Amino acid sequence: MISGFRWLCLIFALLLPLVVGAQPTTSPTTAPAPAQPTPAAPAMPTGTAAIVLGPAAFPINEYFTISFKLTGAPLERYSAFPDIEGFKKSGKSSTTTTRIVNGQTTTELTITQRYAAFKEGEFVLKPFSLTINGQAVRSGGATLKVLPQQAAPVPPPGGVAPGIGLLDQLFGKPKLQDFVEPRDNAFLAVAPDKGSVYVGEGVHVALYFYLTPADQGLLNFYNFAGQLPGILRQLRQPTVWEEPFDEQEVLPEATVVGGKPYLRYRLYEAEYYPLTTRALQLPAVALQMVKYKVAKKPEPGLDNRMEGLKTFFSLPRTVAVKPLPLHPRRDEAVVGSYRLLESIDRTNFMTGQAFTYTLRVEGEGNLTAMQAPVPAPRPGLEIYGPEVQQETTRSGGRVGGRKTFRYRLISRQPGPVPLDSLFSILTFDPVAASYVTLRPELRVVVKGAPRMLRTLSARTTDPYYEPRLFDYNNTLRPLHTPDFVRRYANLLLVALFLLAVVGWWRGNAGPRG
Repeated sequence: MISGFRWLCLIFALLLPLVVGAQPTTSPTTAPAPAQPTPAAPAMPTGTAAIVLGPAAFPINEYFTISFKLTGAPLERYSAFPDIEGFKKSGKSSTTTTRIVNGQTTTELTITQRYAAFKEGEFVLKPFSLTINGQAVRSGGATLKVLPQQAAPVPPPGGVAPGIGLLDQLFGKPKLQDFVEPRDNAFLAVAPDKGSVYVGEGVHVALYFYLTPADQGLLNFYNFAGQLPGILRQLRQPTVWEEPFDEQEVLPEATVVGGKPYLRYRLYEAEYYPLTTRALQLPAVALQMVKYKVAKKPEPGLDNRMEGLKTFFSLPRTVAVKPLPLHPRRDEAVVGSYRLLESIDRTNFMTGQAFTYTLRVEGEGNLTAMQAPVPAPRPGLEIYGPEVQQETTRSGGRVGGRKTFRYRLISRQPGPVPLDSLFSILTFDPVAASYVTLRPELRVVVKGAPRMLRTLSARTTDPYYEPRLFDYNNTLRPLHTPDFVRRYANLLLVALFLLAVVGWWRGNAGPRG
């Protein structure tokens, strides 16, 4: 009994510290510190943008991506994504995410640019910036590593993917979402800027796609580069001269239609100049767009959208073409709004001395149709040229520029040179509906003694050769004179060679001492 009692006391002594240590101890003199309230997460400001880069290391059969996220404001305009050496751009995608927290709705738009690598290796993405809704967002760049292509994973026996198949067996397959197609306010339009024009007058024709800011997350372009050539074939007219504008990146432009704000995408634009009185018939064209259906009951962690296609049709348009008013030189008139500028390369004019006279026509219209003025022959005056140079400008829906005609004149008789009688350009102003003749205003008076008139078939601007061309002997020579000279020179060389051989032979064959 005593040994058993001792064992019981030993076990109780070992367990007592554990029981006492398990009890919470509080100090009667120290009060518990009050719990600090958890600071609330700052709300994301509206209209903020951020750049997100994809993984820096990826296999060559996958894309590298650059994205920007815009939160709290509709997208109005953004600059082009940067070019990366060793990569090519391979399409864009957009995603709109809407979150509702405590009754507050936040919309986040993500635009992603995909890049495909040409080969494996290491590439440098230099620091760049994007301008989004007027605010510049910078990125520090990255070093990209393009790895070899990865082999496709082999499916396990039975066709069940690891992980997902086991979850489906445990919890059942996820339920299919029910999608609906929201109504959009987008439309396609072929828009000529005039309802009627004169023959030769320009009409600006543009292809636009309009959508409201709320529709940005519902619509996206689908194979636009493949659809555009077919649309342009339908819009082209057989009786017009077409001046297409330079292709540029399709960006949204803020505009107002019927008192409502819209975003307008300029898909194509050109200036049409009718060559006959046949009316321009712009047919209805079609454009396929990606349109997303949205889930009736959005599920967290899912895209909650289903991609589909929708075709938009434009309305046909007609532009009437009017003939030009009657005029004796109506067929020579060039239509447009122009002004004439002129210049001469010198101020003193002498008989027999060439001078350069330049006509420059500037304005808005079809400069390609403008022909060089042809001066009438005038005794004692030689006119050469013209040299023609044209510069065309396409900007702001207008086509214009300048066309320069440069002539060389030589007067063999002293006296005034009537430039206003020699050169004139007939134009028709479609705004004023009247003809305007552009004539020179400069006055040229030639001094010196009369000189014999010679026919000059060459001209130069070199000050050394210019005065000598008129006094050089212009007697005609036989066409084959160089051949005769070459033949005689060859005979002379052969004779000298034979003479040298004979001298060498006689020198070696002489008597030897």
